[in-house]
Amino acid sequence: MTDKETMAELDRLRASIDNFDAALVHILAERFRRTREVGLLKARHGMPALDAAREAAQAERLRGLAGEAGLDPAFVEEFFRLVVEEVRRNHRAIAEGNAPAESRDETA
Repeated sequence: MTDKETMAELDRLRASIDNFDAALVHILAERFRRTREVGLLKARHGMPALDAAREAAQAERLRGLAGEAGLDPAFVEEFFRLVVEEVRRNHRAIAEGNAPAESRDETA
């Protein structure tokens, strides 16, 4: 492969990675919209922001999925730990009435 061919292949691969990165960002945004709905529902019904049993079950499920997908389960667990920390922060803010305007349910 010549240098020009190598660079073209590198550019193609990087463009594909960039597309996956964009998809991940959009998937995360959609996930957070759903968890915001959960937080609003919990707040309306006086439910705690934290559900330790659900989180433990999810961690176990995700470790299994990671293994099936050929990913390091510890990496996947750490990634989702960051996601769950943000969800918890958002749920606490909703429960305390300190959620940003876009996450408040204006119809409730």
